[in-house]
Amino acid sequence: MATEMVLNEGASIDKGENARLSSFVGAIAIADLVKTTLGPKGMDKILQSVGDPNNQTVTVTNDGATILRSIHVANPAAKILVEIAKTQDDEIGDGTTSVTVLCGELLRQAETLVNQRIHPQTIIEGWRLARTVARQALESSAIGANEGKGDDFRAELIKIASTTLSSKLLTYEKEHFAKLAVDAVLRLGDDLNLDYIHMIKMPGGQLRDSFLEDGFILKKRISTGSPHTIKNAKILVANTPMDTDKIKIYGSRVRVNGLSQVAEIEEAEREKMRAKCRKIIDHGINCFINRQLVYNLPESILGEAGVMVIEHADFDGTERLAAVTGGEIVSTFDHPEDVQLGECDTIEEIMIGEDKVIRFSGCQAGAASTMVLRGASQHILDEAERSLHDAICVLVQTVKEAYTVCGGGCTEGLMGAAVE
Repeated sequence: MATEMVLNEGASIDKGENARLSSFVGAIAIADLVKTTLGPKGMDKILQSVGDPNNQTVTVTNDGATILRSIHVANPAAKILVEIAKTQDDEIGDGTTSVTVLCGELLRQAETLVNQRIHPQTIIEGWRLARTVARQALESSAIGANEGKGDDFRAELIKIASTTLSSKLLTYEKEHFAKLAVDAVLRLGDDLNLDYIHMIKMPGGQLRDSFLEDGFILKKRISTGSPHTIKNAKILVANTPMDTDKIKIYGSRVRVNGLSQVAEIEEAEREKMRAKCRKIIDHGINCFINRQLVYNLPESILGEAGVMVIEHADFDGTERLAAVTGGEIVSTFDHPEDVQLGECDTIEEIMIGEDKVIRFSGCQAGAASTMVLRGASQHILDEAERSLHDAICVLVQTVKEAYTVCGGGCTEGLMGAAVE
């Protein structure tokens, strides 16, 4: 029976040398794309989104992971390089450009060897042998760092963070931001959970005005009529609709004989909301945080009960807040005894620049901290956040495995000599 292949319209098939050449070209092109961003003399790239002309965004960055996530890639080998960079970013947090350039250069040299009629399996076997020798040389040259939380260890971490930031936007303020990153990581102690380090971007001021705040800061406002300061907070974090006009919202149609019946329907909806609010209050809380909007009726009911109401909190904020306060996100309120409430010493509204934010101090996860980034524009703040994320990830890896090697290309030269 004849084999029939079904392909999309316009599809093509590459085999043999053509397929190999296509893989080489695609992967090397990806490496060349990010190569110019590498090192202290690396340059930024301007990325402009395509598609909807009314919703285009511009990103200025030299972060390899951000660049590779933003481009559309069709070549299979190029896709593999992009996935390698993503894995590097997820596992380590830095070195995405380096690993991409290294892979591209390996393939560039492999292309030369293939043209000399050396079998690909022979090349791969040589790479595996070289990897083993290089790792042995690297491990033999590694020196145990000053483990612990002393001043010497902190000084080494500041140097490591400064090195990471040297090729970033923050290079001119690297000492300041290196200290912020080190202080945030050392606060984590033995629980190196990056969810406990929160970053918020507040336009205005200079980069040097950025600071580290103990506790958790949420970029929201406390609802009108709620207390603006609470001590010994019991927090219920929820994701639930808090509106009464269900008929209007869901587009239902109800046939009535008069306005009195309309009033009855509206009163029934309001009574359902009152019952829901009573269930929330029965949890014994004094702070209610909801991912969705909280309308006037439930807001006033909860406010009269002395419950602080914070509405429309973003997903990332509520997830982190639940983690640092030791609570959980709930959507139903029928069984208060089964709900884990969040706790903190103080919730208060403070001013940062010209904006009001909410600060949670004395969280159950005492390691929680918030890095408040200041800058002249949103582009600068976005790149500063990416740069600090890389530095913090490197510091966490260093604290986990406190080994150091010589810089300035010494270690790379040692591994190269061992391979040769």
